[in-house]
Amino acid sequence: MQLRELFAVQKQLNERIVQEHGLDPASLKNKKYLALLTELGELANETRCFKYWSTKPPSHRDKILEEYVDCLHFILTIGLDHGFEEVEPDDSVETTDLTSHFIDLFLAVNELVSFSSMNSFEVLLEDFFALGRTLGFTLEDIREAYLAKNQINHQRQDNHY
Repeated sequence: MQLRELFAVQKQLNERIVQEHGLDPASLKNKKYLALLTELGELANETRCFKYWSTKPPSHRDKILEEYVDCLHFILTIGLDHGFEEVEPDDSVETTDLTSHFIDLFLAVNELVSFSSMNSFEVLLEDFFALGRTLGFTLEDIREAYLAKNQINHQRQDNHY
């Protein structure tokens, strides 16, 4: 996947939000990490992978993909904030069960918060795309869904979301 394209698209949205809401970008760091963790939790909830007490099936694939790209928006935002746009994640990370993927992702976010290194960011991306493969998403599925959701996010800003 050409992450450069997605980073550029995300940068435009981020700049718009900061400008239109009169935000101080330096004050948003922890909010962005918490937003990512929250979105990861919402994604896990839609997959229902951890709900061993329930027989209800996961949400529809489209809903899970939408939640997945919501996470990607915040991952790209955090990458931009740290200047990690040149990252080239390894796409050979093994796929595992969904619950393990989510735990790995929460740990990867924690590592990035603690160390803010390019390596930590690459691990986060690698784990995130491995989760996408486990969920059955192709890179093109992810790209198309991301770009569609980005348009929705711009429309939300148009409507003072």
